[in-house]
Amino acid sequence: MTEHTFDVVVLGGGSGGYAAAFRAAELGRSVAIVEKDKVGGTCLHRGCIPTKALLHAAEVAEMTRDASAIGVLASYDGVDSARLRAYREGIVAKKYKGLELLVKARGITVVSGEGRLEAGPAVRVGEDLYRGTDVVLATGSYSRTLPGLEIGGRIIASDHALELDQMPGRAVILGGGVIGVEFASVWKSFGSDVTIIEALDHLVPNEDVALSKALERAFRKRGIAYSLGVRVKSATQTSESVTITLEDGKTYEADYLLVSVGRGPATAGLGYEESGVRLDRGFVVTDERLRTNVPHVWAVGDVTPGLQLAHRGFQQGIFVAEEIAGMNPVVIPDTQIPRVTYCSPEVASVGLTEAQAAGIHGAEGIVAYEYNLAGNGKSEILGTGGIVKVVRAKDGPVLGVHMVGDRVGELITEGQLVVGWEAHPEDLAPFIHAHPTQSEALGEAFLALSGKPLHAL
Repeated sequence: MTEHTFDVVVLGGGSGGYAAAFRAAELGRSVAIVEKDKVGGTCLHRGCIPTKALLHAAEVAEMTRDASAIGVLASYDGVDSARLRAYREGIVAKKYKGLELLVKARGITVVSGEGRLEAGPAVRVGEDLYRGTDVVLATGSYSRTLPGLEIGGRIIASDHALELDQMPGRAVILGGGVIGVEFASVWKSFGSDVTIIEALDHLVPNEDVALSKALERAFRKRGIAYSLGVRVKSATQTSESVTITLEDGKTYEADYLLVSVGRGPATAGLGYEESGVRLDRGFVVTDERLRTNVPHVWAVGDVTPGLQLAHRGFQQGIFVAEEIAGMNPVVIPDTQIPRVTYCSPEVASVGLTEAQAAGIHGAEGIVAYEYNLAGNGKSEILGTGGIVKVVRAKDGPVLGVHMVGDRVGELITEGQLVVGWEAHPEDLAPFIHAHPTQSEALGEAFLALSGKPLHAL
C-alpha cells in the first residue's frame, strides 16, 4: 500500500467536488480529486449540459416549423440523429477540455478510480491511500426507479434517453418533475407522441401551483398529454414496445418508458457508514456548515438532503473550501437558490411559494400578484405566453419570485437578488428595466405590489 498526503481530498469530481477542489487550490491547499469517471460528473457528461443542448436543438426545430407565421420561409424535414449527437457531444467535449486545463493549471492531482472513505480521514483507491487533513464527500446521485420497475430494454432512465439513436415515435414518461417535463418538451418538438404520468396532482409539483397550472395549459396547447394523480401499477415490455398500466386500469403503449422519478444519493458501498458518517435514507447528514458528524469530513451536492441542483453543489463546494480555510463564508439557504426547468415554456423560481409563505406568515400576512406575459412586448415578439408571480409579506419584503415563459430562466438572477436581500417592492419600483425586454414583466409586478399597477386593469 502506498500512502499519499494532501491538505484536501475530494471524493467525486462533479460540480460540487471540482468547485471545492478549485477553491481550495486557489487558497493555497494541496488537493486531490478521486473520480471514477470524468471530472465534471453527471451535470457535464450525462445531465445538465447535454440535455440543454438537446433542448436548444428542439427549440430550433419548433422555430423552423413555425417560421412561416412570421414571414420566414423554412421547412422542417426531421432530425439528423448523427449530427445532433455530434453537436451535443462537441459541446460536452469542449467544456471537459476546459475543465482539464483548469485542473492542470491549479496543480490539482486527479486520481482515476473508485474511491472508498476510510478513517483518518482518507480515501482508498485500490492499494493506494489518499490521506487528507480534510475530506470532502461529493459522490453525487443516481437515477431512481420504482419497486418492480427494472431499468432495461424499453424501460429507460435519462442517461439512456440521451443515447437513443432515434427519437421515439411514442413515449411515456413516468414522473412530471424537472427531468420528465424537459424530455417531454424535447421529444414533442422532434415530433414524438408524448404522455407524462405523474402520481401527484400537478406537473412540476414542487413549484408554486400557479406555475404548475400554467405549464399544464401550455403543454395541452402543445399536444403533450399527461395523467395526474394516478400511480403506475405495472409495465411490461416486448422487443418492440412497452405497455404501462395505471392503478385505475388505464393502459398506454409506447416505444419507450422513461423513468424520471427523481435521483437518489450515491453513497452505498463507499465506506461512509463504516467510517462513522451518519446517513439518513442514504443522504449524508450535515450541519448548516456542511460538516458531517466525523471531524474533518464534509459533504456537498446531491449526497446532502435538499435541492439536487448543479449550481447548489457548486456553491457548496466553494463554501466548504472557504470554511476549511477559516474564512467563515455566508450560509445560503435552499430557499434563496434559483430553480429553472428548461422545458418550453421554461419554469423559473426562487424563494417561497404562495402556500409556503402562507404557512409561515398566515394567509392574511402575505400578498401575491401575477403579471401575465401577454402584456409584455418582448414576450409577444417571441411568441410566448406565461406569468410572473411575486409573493411578498404584507407591508414587507419579497418572499418569492415565480415565472413561466420562454427564456424566463435568464431572469431569475434578479429574483434571487431581490429575495436574498429581502427587498421591498417599494424599493424596487423605481429601478428601470430596459425596453423592450422580458425583465420589464418583473418590473411591472414590483410596480403593482408597490401600489402603481401601470399596465394592470
